Amino acid sequence: MKIKSLVKLILKIVGGFILFVVLYFLSALAISSIEVNSDFKACEKDSVEIHLLTSGVHADIVLPYQNQWMDWSIYVSPKDTKLKDSTFKNVAFGWGDKGFFLETKTWDDITFGTTFKALFFLGTGAMHVTYRNQLKESKSCVKICISKDSYMQLVNYIVESFSFNESGIAQKIEGASYFENDAFYEAKRTYSLFYTCNTWANNGLKSANLKACLWTPFDSSIFNKYQD
Repeated sequence: MKIKSLVKLILKIVGGFILFVVLYFLSALAISSIEVNSDFKACEKDSVEIHLLTSGVHADIVLPYQNQWMDWSIYVSPKDTKLKDSTFKNVAFGWGDKGFFLETKTWDDITFGTTFKALFFLGTGAMHVTYRNQLKESKSCVKICISKDSYMQLVNYIVESFSFNESGIAQKIEGASYFENDAFYEAKRTYSLFYTCNTWANNGLKSANLKACLWTPFDSSIFNKYQD
């Protein structure tokens, strides 16, 4: 292949990639702006308080660790953490790519290989479970009061995201944690450009008939639906 032909081929590939990236982000922004379950109203009586948390990139769904309808110790436990503190009142769930979760504790740890695998269906899923006490509302923490029915739908959605062993126990990923109060577990599904950690959180809200985006890969689009 002549040098000119090779250069033209490279330019076409680079141009096509740039066009794909531009179209992806424009489409994501457009579809993320479409709200579903827009008629949702926070419950005032017999409600369950849940929270949405964001790191600025990744969204978590936070539920009571134990209440009259659900006891998460059936599946996961603070004993799986380094701290092993059983007094936590809330538990945060986040889904994502196993390799990206475990190999990129900070942004400095990001590598091309890990990112490529995550974006193009080459990895496996993992659940990140973090135990928390009182949560303070802020730009990165939104409280939502929901009905029992919505709560149970959300619980079922999260349970179905785990990968269980034959005994029905969530499969802990040994030696994996960010802090003293968290643990990782095997999960279903595969991460991609079209199904990100935030897509998972958004789909959870949709499953419970809560305000959400039609589709989104971004955490900010979810939080925008709950801004006054």
